[in-house]
Amino acid sequence: MKKNTEKIIQVKDLVKHYGDKTIIDEINFHIRANEFLTILGPSGCGKTTLLRMIGGFESPDAGDILFEGKSLLSIPANKRPINTVFQKYALFPHLNVYDNVAFGLKIQKKAKAEIDLLVQEMLRMVNLQGQEQRDVNSLSGGEQQRVAIARALVNHPQVLLLDEPLGALDLKLRKNMQLELKNLQKKTGITFIYVTHDQEEAMTMSDTIIIMNRGRIQQIGSPVDIYNEPRNAFAADFIGESNILESIMVKDCLVKLLGVEFPCVDKGFEENETVLTVIRPEDIDILPPALVFWMVSSNR
Repeated sequence: MKKNTEKIIQVKDLVKHYGDKTIIDEINFHIRANEFLTILGPSGCGKTTLLRMIGGFESPDAGDILFEGKSLLSIPANKRPINTVFQKYALFPHLNVYDNVAFGLKIQKKAKAEIDLLVQEMLRMVNLQGQEQRDVNSLSGGEQQRVAIARALVNHPQVLLLDEPLGALDLKLRKNMQLELKNLQKKTGITFIYVTHDQEEAMTMSDTIIIMNRGRIQQIGSPVDIYNEPRNAFAADFIGESNILESIMVKDCLVKLLGVEFPCVDKGFEENETVLTVIRPEDIDILPPALVFWMVSSNR
């Protein structure tokens, strides 16, 4: 499928303070239509605050959020073409599965036949057909999550925000739901903006990852690009296992590390500039001592 390059959301110079603490520090990025974008970072880095501002639950202190070129800041959360799935799902405990999913459609005063058609279609999509009359309190965590997703998607939003929705699930179910969420996003074509601190989730599901730390963006890129070409030590250390060692950039595409010169893919540094080199565990080969001695000797 051809990649969509249309910018559906643009975040411009966004700033958010809580008291004298800066939570979001002048960040800029865009999100393409039909993209699965993940905002990844440690607890307290500002990722949930950013998601809440996109959804309309928080207001920025400066900057703008554009949807298809128009500012969202004056539009309340319930009027934005955006729905949210929260970490705790926020299902209505007094309503059954059907009525939870149908709730938004009833608020819009849609016809009963149309509501029934849309709810049944969505329940089939999340594999909950035949469960319409069940009490949501009797559902497993994975089933509750599916109800929350169905309720959010039944209104056909252009963007779906997901705030760590798999955090309460056990490991096996979480892995299964990662695949289901990605398949659901592809099937619906809706833009997903997903918040997590789990690197494996981000690498498994995302088209694009934004790595955040202390309210600032550290890197934006595909999972492959971020893993193979981290922009800084934080991104390198946060994604996967890393050995980060000080070395010398001899020239373009050649780095000297522990007295040995190695080819690399980086360019644009000054000759003999001190740099940090990232070595992934899978890039390490165990060699016989004689060969190591020869390599070191040939570089003297």
